[in-house]
Amino acid sequence: MTLDEALDALRALVQEGRAEGMAKYHKAEREYLGLANPDINDLTKGWRQTLDVDTRVRLAGELWNTDIFEARLAASKLLTQARLRPDEGAWELIKSWAPDFDSWAIADHACMAGQKRLIADPSRLDEIEAWTTSDHMWTRRAALVITLPWTKQNHPKPAEIEARERILGWLARYATDHQWFIQKGISWWLRELGKHDAPRVRAFMAEHGDTLKPFARKDATRKLPPEA
Repeated sequence: MTLDEALDALRALVQEGRAEGMAKYHKAEREYLGLANPDINDLTKGWRQTLDVDTRVRLAGELWNTDIFEARLAASKLLTQARLRPDEGAWELIKSWAPDFDSWAIADHACMAGQKRLIADPSRLDEIEAWTTSDHMWTRRAALVITLPWTKQNHPKPAEIEARERILGWLARYATDHQWFIQKGISWWLRELGKHDAPRVRAFMAEHGDTLKPFARKDATRKLPPEA
């Protein structure tokens, strides 16, 4: 599949009048075609089923480089798959996108693809830790979004507990950064963790909660179960 063929397939699904509202909502200046997310899901699902890994990585890179909103979402969805072998090319491509992050929607879709690659090889957390000291706010935030899988385990293995504690250390360093998207990223991570590991969230809040913005404190704890 060529880039032009992929873009033609996307444009065939445009909903008239939708692009203007999307541009106002997402605010980042780029081209918006006006597609509904389920339509992009269906289209890229078919691509994943029919294209080999190398073609998908190549096409994902080309779609991303157009800077069209829906093309960047499609690029991310092309690589969002648990079993992807070989996956080194996909991982390197996903990492290369981080400096381009400038809105939550595109960043979060790329991070969902990255989550699969981190789960496949948790040693890659070493590379993500470098994101936590980036000058680029969206890259720092992405370090939290891409590691959300470590909030999910009800019965974590020792290595998963170690990773969870490591990432909580990142959150502790972020706590004094009061940019809205960073605070929201912290509260999102803690809120998800609280569904599965309430004691760790309570311990974090006891030590760092006063440093967080009030909205983040509230959001981080709103899913915690009542204390016994």
